[in-house]
Amino acid sequence: MTGIVQTLETPDGPFTIVADADGAVLASGWTGDVETALGRIHPSLRPAEVREGDLHAAEAVRAFYGGDLSAIDDVAVRQRGTEMQQRGWQALRRITPGAPLTYTEFAAGFGAPGAVRPAASICARNAPALFVPCHRVLRSDGSLGGFAWGLDVKRALLDRESGRALL
Repeated sequence: MTGIVQTLETPDGPFTIVADADGAVLASGWTGDVETALGRIHPSLRPAEVREGDLHAAEAVRAFYGGDLSAIDDVAVRQRGTEMQQRGWQALRRITPGAPLTYTEFAAGFGAPGAVRPAASICARNAPALFVPCHRVLRSDGSLGGFAWGLDVKRALLDRESGRALL
């Protein structure tokens, strides 16, 4: 399978998107290194080769950074995981921008109250970052917790979504 890759500049640094031939995002994140993005894709979905191209998802990223926080909502994504992971990734897409949840609230939101560690793992294994907004989940004390792309990026995204950042 051949994938499509596009890297664009954002206020938070380079952002690379890897999509399948249909344009569904397989992985994305704040890196200019395509190999890093490819490494986050489940092996059964990972393209054997990628070519550069223009992706609809890149327009959604530009719109998001331009202030349209809902622009990422309808971008198709494709991930492979357990049934619980799938429910979790779907629940992440329902979190309102500017209204982050705790890991406990997030776990309850995908039907697994008390499954805080699995909730954190679901976020950590989320390949299409931004489009599946795992950055919207915080520790119960309100601290940031982890983020594959760095806490500075997570903080900037949360600030942007809450209206505290300059667009």
